[in-house]
Amino acid sequence: MQTAIYLASASPRRKELLTQLGIEFSQFSVDADESQLADETPLELVERLARLKAQTGVAMGYTDRPVLGSDTVVVIDNQSLGKPRDKADFMATLKRLSGRSHQVLTAIAFATEHQVMSSVVTTQVSFKTLSEQELAAYWQTGEPQDKAGGYGIQGLGGRFITNISGSYFAVVGLPLYECEKLLSEFLSR
Repeated sequence: MQTAIYLASASPRRKELLTQLGIEFSQFSVDADESQLADETPLELVERLARLKAQTGVAMGYTDRPVLGSDTVVVIDNQSLGKPRDKADFMATLKRLSGRSHQVLTAIAFATEHQVMSSVVTTQVSFKTLSEQELAAYWQTGEPQDKAGGYGIQGLGGRFITNISGSYFAVVGLPLYECEKLLSEFLSR
């Protein structure tokens, strides 16, 4: 598959993952309101945001090739957990994840002026029981501050994970297999 795309994301993790697919791309960031709507499920939220980011890229004038938008949310007890606002929010979030399993939902969407296609990947992640000291030390590294759910599986946060069922790359921020598959379907329409 030889095609070039746009990546509508400022995420260095998504850039790195997309590079692994060998797809030529240009990256730009989009400004999107990521607030959850009333009565919107986490699944609906993540898919809407991925589509919104891709469509916003098209609206910004990136129209000569497909635009890829993506979003990731961490879900526990059917509640979406975003990026931590501050240390107190981080501590509360990781205490909820401690010793339990949660889902990571990552949505991807491709858009042009004429079509939009999207897909959501769900991965189950289990955490060990975390101590206050571990949480405080992890916060001090700076790693959790820009990550959905307050941890990075590909970094220091990976040591908290006891089990993963699903796509590791989706937890990092871009499910490689599903991304390549959706792009192929998108281009064949």
